[in-house]
Amino acid sequence: MSEQQPQSNGPDDRDETSDLFERIVAEESDRDPDLAVIEAGSRTLRAQAGPPQGDQVSARPLDPEVARALQEVEQELATRWGETKLEPSVTRIAALMDVLGEPQRAYPSIHVTGTNGKTSTARMIEALLNAFELRTGRYTSPHVQSVTERISLDGAPISAERFIETYYDIKPYVEMVDAAEEFRLSFFEVLTGMAYAAFADAPVDAAVVEVGMGGTWDATNVIDGSVAVITPISLDHTDRLGATPGEIAQEKGGVIKQDATVILAQQPVDAAQVLLKKAVEVDATVAREGMEFGVVAREVAVGGQMLTLRGVGGEYDGIFLPLYGAHMAHNAAVALAAVEAFFGVGAEQSRELDLETVRRAFASVTSPGRMEVVRRSPTVVLDAAHNPAGAQVTAEAVTEAFGFSRLIGVVAASGGKDVKGVLEAFEPIFAEVVVTENSSHRAMSADELAAVAVEVFGPDRVQVEPRLDDALEAAITLAEEEAEYGGAGVLVTGSVITVGEARLLLKRG
Repeated sequence: MSEQQPQSNGPDDRDETSDLFERIVAEESDRDPDLAVIEAGSRTLRAQAGPPQGDQVSARPLDPEVARALQEVEQELATRWGETKLEPSVTRIAALMDVLGEPQRAYPSIHVTGTNGKTSTARMIEALLNAFELRTGRYTSPHVQSVTERISLDGAPISAERFIETYYDIKPYVEMVDAAEEFRLSFFEVLTGMAYAAFADAPVDAAVVEVGMGGTWDATNVIDGSVAVITPISLDHTDRLGATPGEIAQEKGGVIKQDATVILAQQPVDAAQVLLKKAVEVDATVAREGMEFGVVAREVAVGGQMLTLRGVGGEYDGIFLPLYGAHMAHNAAVALAAVEAFFGVGAEQSRELDLETVRRAFASVTSPGRMEVVRRSPTVVLDAAHNPAGAQVTAEAVTEAFGFSRLIGVVAASGGKDVKGVLEAFEPIFAEVVVTENSSHRAMSADELAAVAVEVFGPDRVQVEPRLDDALEAAITLAEEEAEYGGAGVLVTGSVITVGEARLLLKRG
């Protein structure tokens, strides 16, 4: 653990900030009015007294032999169950961990679940830990451009060579488990095993692990996360996780382990009740956004926003976050509280983290494909929103951060998603929408998506372009048609796959 810690705030400083924090509770109560009264006896965490570089997205290897070897690994992985086909159990991944010698227990972990904001929050946590000179491993999904992005060391995706080497290192053990179990390990289970093995081999000082889906039976849930982070829960994957936030919270609460610390973002009341009950059952300590920590102040700044955050150990002001939207500010508050908890702030220590280190960490954060500007004149923004709640916060963020006089949407979605809800969230801010499709086998056809879009926007505001490259060109033309070069914009959204392919087409990667 880093020794870089600041001096405690004195009593006068704490008195001066107490009024500000009272405002947090008042402001957050609009989002979750009953959170304060549904603790159900849970203990509460209260304070008693080199950063990642580049844009962190992998391009394909330049060496043709390495590229060919990576493709072979991807082809082998593709023969396994995809991420949408699940058998809800951790039996197979537990068996793999056993034959690998339990690599996931070689380092402490921060486990991140929720519906929206998981990847961005994980990246912020990673940046903070890196800034405090810890070697980190980060496992997130899905990837934007290359599968190697899912496994990162010290803030950067592992190289293609290391990805290939890790796969072949564990392949004999994977085949051993395949032979012994009723079902073969899935694509996601094998990647999870690779990540845990790579982290142990590095070795890392801490792992930041994002849940793939749910929590209880997710393949990542063979770690004993000392800190469990739960980002906002909303409706997604309802066919597998439940029809209400409360039902979904039952699954996601599975990451809360005995005696862990839970960092709880603002939640719908039914979800909060379930999660707090789970915390009581396992004697976990809870820090709640809007109570123990939160966003004190935020203002739009060039290239992002300036924040004052209240952590469990004190107040952190003058934080520049190079990401857009109120939701990113809330993600930052959650990430800060998670790292404080990891370092024992509020439980074992009464002092906050070093302010300059925290500032430096947040200033270094990137989150590719999340409110990411990839072109100017006209401005093109990429965002991976793929459910109504995500689309709503993206729409709000675009409105706040950009003064677009004319905004054109480019939307391609996966089948089985609430695309009508997504389109309805964007309808007030899109002058027109170009519907298209990405290359995934799960992609909703452009014609099917167009039928839904016409219901929401009317026929005069919908254009269909089955190819994504044609859709991008059409949207840019529409944005410019009134010659408002300074005020025109394009938002590409609908899925991570769509954003990743658009990113490649726009030469970002």
